[in-house]
This record gives sequence, structure tokens and C-alpha cells, in this order.
Amino acid sequence: MGWCDQMGLSMAVAEWWVERWERQQRRYAIDREERFTVIGDVVEYVTLGQRRPLVVDLGCGPGSLAARLAERLPRAEVVGVDMDPLLLELARTHHASAARYVDAEIGADGWTDALALGRPLDAAVSTTALHYLPEPVLRRTYVQLAALLRPGGALVNGDHLPQSGVVAGALAAHVGRRRAERLRDGDHEDWESWWAAVEAEPELAEPLAERRRRLSVPAGEEGGGADNGLSVSDHAALLRAAGFGHVVPVWQFGDSCVLVAIR
Repeated sequence: MGWCDQMGLSMAVAEWWVERWERQQRRYAIDREERFTVIGDVVEYVTLGQRRPLVVDLGCGPGSLAARLAERLPRAEVVGVDMDPLLLELARTHHASAARYVDAEIGADGWTDALALGRPLDAAVSTTALHYLPEPVLRRTYVQLAALLRPGGALVNGDHLPQSGVVAGALAAHVGRRRAERLRDGDHEDWESWWAAVEAEPELAEPLAERRRRLSVPAGEEGGGADNGLSVSDHAALLRAAGFGHVVPVWQFGDSCVLVAIR
């Protein structure tokens, strides 16, 4: 029996922390809800005619995107994968019916086997997760995803993807900041405050301790990982090299981008 089999997280506690997560994440993804909607639009488009689309949510966290996709595409089979035991526990409790959740590290040896898919993917989606992967790991992951997707299937990545070049990057970032100011998204709790507050929640003590053990995160220093710094064009080049025939950004505001790669 693993540590997570012994958990007894209540729905009320899970709901509280997921709602707080949703609010704090708005600080880091400009027009976050619109970005989720655009990702759903793309998945809907590429799975048209599929009786039961198979979709993997990469870095699913507490199930934010998985839950929205399950509501948008009720016939889809959604598999969420993440390595963070605390966020997975929130997903399994609060969004239990939205997806089948897998505890695995994207890009690590054997991670695609852990998904236990059984058939080709129609779509792989991700939001605010892949920019944490170092370039060699991301390159390998893109190749692996291309092999998992059926012809015509898509990788849909909503993430922090800056423009190439100093001038273009600075201009896009400025427009994004101004948009966030108008939406007042910066008024919400930030990442550090959310994790600091979690420390006081008794029902999350075990998964928090497990998270720190796995990620070697000291108490009080809940880092989010290092950004790989890759631009939209960098990602596009890696995706084409991995075997994707068509790569196109379908939505962008500042550094918040939805990049689609068709197998």
C-alpha cells in the first residue's frame, strides 16, 4: 500500500484549496480562462468524428484543464499525468470523475508506459507545465508524444512562450503586462503564499511531505522549477524535428500562448 492509499482528504478541503489554486494561477497566465477555452476549441476540432477521443493532460496539477475538457467533451477519455503528489491528491478528490490520474514524471524513463494508454492518442494537452522541462528532456518528450499520437492528432500547449529577439520579446511582454493590469489578475494570491498557506492544512501534511521528499524542496521554499527560456519559434523547431508536420500558434497575448502541433 502506497502513501496515497492511506489518505483521507475530504471533498470540502480539496475544493477550498483547488479554488484558491485557480485564483492564484490567474497571476501567471494572462486570460487564463480564455486560454483554456481555446485549448478546448482545438481539441474539439482535431477529435471531430472520434467516438471516444483519448486525451492526455501533461502536468495536470489539480485537474484544472482536465475538468474543463471533461465538461466540454463528455465522451472523451482523459488521462492526467503529474509528478506532484499534493496536486494529484487534490485532483483525485475534487475532479475524480474528470480523468484517470497517473503519478509519473514527464520525460523520465518509462513515463509513457505508466500512462497505460492501450491505443493511439487523439490529443495531448498541457498548460503552464512544459516550460519547466530542460531542452534535452523537452526534445525527447516531443519525440515520444509524436509516437503516441495518431496521424492527425495534436499536441496543444498553453504556456509561457516568449517571442524571439529582444525587441519583439519586450513588446509582447509589455502588452501582456498591460492586459493583466486591466484584468486585475495580479491582485490574487501568489505561488509562494499559496504554498505557505498549505503548510497549515492538516489534511495535506502527508502529500506535502512526500512532495518535498521527491522534489528535494526544503520546507518554506516551494519553488516552481526553472524556466527553460525557449521561445515560440524554439518550440516550433523542436516539434518539427520530432515529426510534427504542422506547427502553429493559434492564440497569444503577451507571453501567454497556445501552440498547436499536428502529427
